[in-house]
Amino acid sequence: MPFLLFFPQPIATVAAALVILTQGWLVVSGNFAWLNWITIVLAFAAVSDSAVHWLVPAVPADVGQEAPLPLYWLVITLLATALLVVLSFWPARNLVSRHQLMNASFNKWHLVNAYGAFGSVTRRRYEVIVEGTLDDVPESGAAWQEYEFKGKPGDPRRIPRQFAPYHLRLDWLMWFLPLGGDDRWFLVFLRKLLEADPPTLRLMRRDPFGGERPRFVRARMFLYRFATRAERREFGTWWMREPVRTVVRPVELDDFA
Repeated sequence: MPFLLFFPQPIATVAAALVILTQGWLVVSGNFAWLNWITIVLAFAAVSDSAVHWLVPAVPADVGQEAPLPLYWLVITLLATALLVVLSFWPARNLVSRHQLMNASFNKWHLVNAYGAFGSVTRRRYEVIVEGTLDDVPESGAAWQEYEFKGKPGDPRRIPRQFAPYHLRLDWLMWFLPLGGDDRWFLVFLRKLLEADPPTLRLMRRDPFGGERPRFVRARMFLYRFATRAERREFGTWWMREPVRTVVRPVELDDFA
């Protein structure tokens, strides 16, 4: 569909309508920050004036430019186009590379970058759950309590709210954490929780300790799936989850010294 946006009308309008419809569904069903909204804006540029007039009769059928295009503007547009075409060589080569880069820049101006939300899409959803305890001994019998995030799945009885286009950066990073990659930020995050750092706690939906410093924190990975209708009626949960492994063993503040 994106390639058809550059075709003559009415093909471009039909392609734009399909893109907008698809992105609209993602806006309703997911929290992908501003990604879907900016895609809708780009696709709408391919909708013809007559199609807009058909949808909104108050808009004139022909809102084209009445005066001839100024020569200086034509020159600026052609020069900008030539620059972008030249700079696009490197991201285009990246598209067919065996070691394709995601969200990478290829020049110091950060133009024509390689944008993308996902390198691949998994069929199983793993979530990292962060827990803390006030007990001095983090062995069996310790009272572990979960930190609740604003957007990502946690409590099986709670369905996440819609936040997009607002970007919950911490929740976004937590979503990608089970997929691998650089996790050094996560260790810093755990240390901030052990310090009961106020700015960090404000990023959370719920601090189970009410601002008090926990003695230990840990992180465990769970496999999540949507509850069936029968499970929803029986248990009152939106999610069903099962523990997979411990991601970070119980750590205390002295471990970061």
